[in-house]
Amino acid sequence: MKKFNIPNHYRSSVISEIKEIRQKNDPRKQDFKPTVLDYGSVRFHIARHFGFCFGVENAIEISYKAIEENPNKRIFLLSQMIHNPDVNNDLQNKGIHFIMDTSGNQLIAWDEINSDDIVVIPAFGTTLEILDILNEKGVSTKQYNTTCPFVTRVWKRADQLGKQNYTIIIHGKYNHEETKATYSYSKKNAPSLIIKDMDEAIILSEFILKKRPLTEFNEVFKNKKSPNFDPEKDLEAIGVINQTTMLAKETMAISNFLKEIMAQKDNKEDTKNMANTRDTLCYATNENQDATYGLLKTNADLAIVVGGYNSSNTSHLVELCEEKLTTYFICNSKEIKNKNHIQHFNYKKKQMMYTKNFLPKKEVVDILLTSGASCPDAIIEEVLFTLLDCFPNTKNTKDMMKMIRAEF
Repeated sequence: MKKFNIPNHYRSSVISEIKEIRQKNDPRKQDFKPTVLDYGSVRFHIARHFGFCFGVENAIEISYKAIEENPNKRIFLLSQMIHNPDVNNDLQNKGIHFIMDTSGNQLIAWDEINSDDIVVIPAFGTTLEILDILNEKGVSTKQYNTTCPFVTRVWKRADQLGKQNYTIIIHGKYNHEETKATYSYSKKNAPSLIIKDMDEAIILSEFILKKRPLTEFNEVFKNKKSPNFDPEKDLEAIGVINQTTMLAKETMAISNFLKEIMAQKDNKEDTKNMANTRDTLCYATNENQDATYGLLKTNADLAIVVGGYNSSNTSHLVELCEEKLTTYFICNSKEIKNKNHIQHFNYKKKQMMYTKNFLPKKEVVDILLTSGASCPDAIIEEVLFTLLDCFPNTKNTKDMMKMIRAEF
């Protein structure tokens, strides 16, 4: 796999080496057992896969290259380059300005952008409508387009589906930048509809089977469907694609469910009115989620998941961990105030929480540790060492790494 040139301050002596050791000994990525750092009074169980993925490293390399190559020009990002506050703050400190926030609210008016400016497309991609605005201004978007290749693959699949007369069902969060971009591309060639979860898939099935009045369709899926979407004819043949950071098992479940519904509608077990679209799942999302399932086979006291609070893929890792044990979602080590106090994010309620005495009083505490795809290794290392400081009489990290090298 390609090696990217990313700033050294995002790398970590401990975490990066653990990743290299695991990759060397498991190049085909078949072993999802966590790496265990046994410090004596605390054991860290570190997920097999986590942190920067191909698309994120590609985006970081291009963004910093834009800064280096254009010292005398204004540089803008359409919105956050990735969903990690430390990375975005670093880019802003180096002079990059954000045109919009993650919700699409304008921070800098389009009138202030001109053809002399550099505009970087974030890893999520952007809509055709925004590309048209930039093209009209004479702003080139090809050189510094950081759109993840796995996102563009979904767009190409949507294009194929449209040409085959399928209506496109997008499993995603309708207000997420990536889903907005995918929807923009898909609706160009086909009727398109966004559904958030299985609950909305079930509602959609009621319209497909005519168990719900079609007159209610426009209101139920308001702002989530392409213009002139006609449920009477546009639900005859469908294909499911997804926002690449959604839970893979949920996308698969929705796709399988809708396939059963289409077979029921057509009264055929092997209906041709449901496209096979499983190839739109992102490999990195799959690997991080599979590694989390492997991590959860460990008996532990708590889990720490690190990443941006607006990161979709990170929140899904939190969701998986919460099904089994107490989980704290933090963006960096600063959220760990001391051994008695942690500040963490409740992604369901979208609010910060404060928990005292979050570390159990035991002779040995087991902690699961992982992160989202946009979290630098350096931040994970800082979290690990901050947690380590909460425990007495711990072993030396150099000795720990010698044991890891010997084990693998």
